[in-house]
Amino acid sequence: MISLIGLPGSGKSTVGRQLARRLQLPFSDSDHVIEARLGCPIREFFEREGEERFRDIEAEVIDTLSQQGAGVLSTGGGAVLRPENRRHLRERGTVIYLKSHPEELIRRLRHDTNRPLLQVADPMAKLRELFVARDPLYRQTAHFVIETGRPSVATLVNMIVMRLELDGAAPLN
Repeated sequence: MISLIGLPGSGKSTVGRQLARRLQLPFSDSDHVIEARLGCPIREFFEREGEERFRDIEAEVIDTLSQQGAGVLSTGGGAVLRPENRRHLRERGTVIYLKSHPEELIRRLRHDTNRPLLQVADPMAKLRELFVARDPLYRQTAHFVIETGRPSVATLVNMIVMRLELDGAAPLN
């Protein structure tokens, strides 16, 4: 399993979908699986039930998805908050941290109303806060880090494939 982690908006779903296509592997997006299971958007559940209950369900879904063998998994930005998620992802495959800085992310996310943690008065301050809190967890979990910067999705996929090959991380593990 190849798992992608990173802040909201770092490209995990977009890059993951393309990476899976390139490697001819199945693709899963943990947020989409959670929404299908909940029967409602994550934002709605988050507002109604709270973050803690959402994280419980997210942990169950990541546990299940990370055991499915060969594939590419895109996780939610906060998946690394739970120690069991970090452990499951790291032990069950290769983890790639798509590292994006808050200044890049605000350009991508400024009009996005679907991310519950960014529905605040100052989204830039929130992104900076999330980066400071989560960057160490992403680094602890990841086998390697890819700086997203400004490369195209195709370039990021190429960078990941080259890194997997260099590190001898077989994409099918």
